[in-house]
Amino acid sequence: MQLTKTHHIPLIHLAESARDEGSQFLIQLANLRDIDWEGFDIPHRHDGYTIDILLKGSITQYIDFEKHTIHAPAVIMLDPEQIHQHDRSSDAEILALYFTRDFLITETLGVLSCWQCVFKDNVLQLEEGQLQELLAFARILLAEFRNDRPRKEAIIRNVLSAFIIACGRIARPETPEIYRPDNSMNSLGVQFKILVDEHFREKVQVSEYAEMLHVTPGHLNDTVKSTIGRSAKQIIDAKRIMEAKRLLFWQKHSVKQIAGELNFDDDAYFSRFFKKHTGQTPALFQKTIREKYN
Repeated sequence: MQLTKTHHIPLIHLAESARDEGSQFLIQLANLRDIDWEGFDIPHRHDGYTIDILLKGSITQYIDFEKHTIHAPAVIMLDPEQIHQHDRSSDAEILALYFTRDFLITETLGVLSCWQCVFKDNVLQLEEGQLQELLAFARILLAEFRNDRPRKEAIIRNVLSAFIIACGRIARPETPEIYRPDNSMNSLGVQFKILVDEHFREKVQVSEYAEMLHVTPGHLNDTVKSTIGRSAKQIIDAKRIMEAKRLLFWQKHSVKQIAGELNFDDDAYFSRFFKKHTGQTPALFQKTIREKYN
């Protein structure tokens, strides 16, 4: 597979490919080579969550700065922030699911306390019984998506919720706490995390988020630490570091350009910040990770 670098990482809006433009959910059974989404085979992000069930064959796929060679049966899960690149030369059959950030807010978050944590396990190799369990849900989703019947969206939401919980059971069988009911949907910690995901490039101080949430920085930090387990500043910094790593690997831009894109005052400060959190300078990380996969 030839790794392609780009100056800018495109964002693919998969909903634009739906029969009903603007749909928040898609499901499609296809051979990987036949998927005609524009930009699919270059480094890109999606504007929602994607889950691919690899039914036949094998694929090579970059996810962020890791290379995966995946053999069927398997599940591949990506969140909206992750940069990835597919190798479309493989004769691989997949069942691809896509949904937006907001699609499962009311259903899944009431059952799975950290359903987004499931997406941190990007690749799950499946045993035959696990594959059949997931396909039982997927067949219902596919049938509902293809037909126009009353309460179609409600059924899709609830079955997709069950599907993700089943994925979580496979990914984290030793972590029962992720199945506890999440009663903090409207909590300050959750609102803060959503805002960081949206604004981390231009807002880097805890006080800026506190102002948006109409609380004091101290109260915000105490609440975030008690609900998420890390300080508000740690969450902001981790988000910036992850994005920096992604851009260093995928873009042709210089360290100075990436520092500017992430709102650092200068590249020297960016380098100190990056080394403090990773133990490497941006230039060394970029050199090492690209040598590993090229």
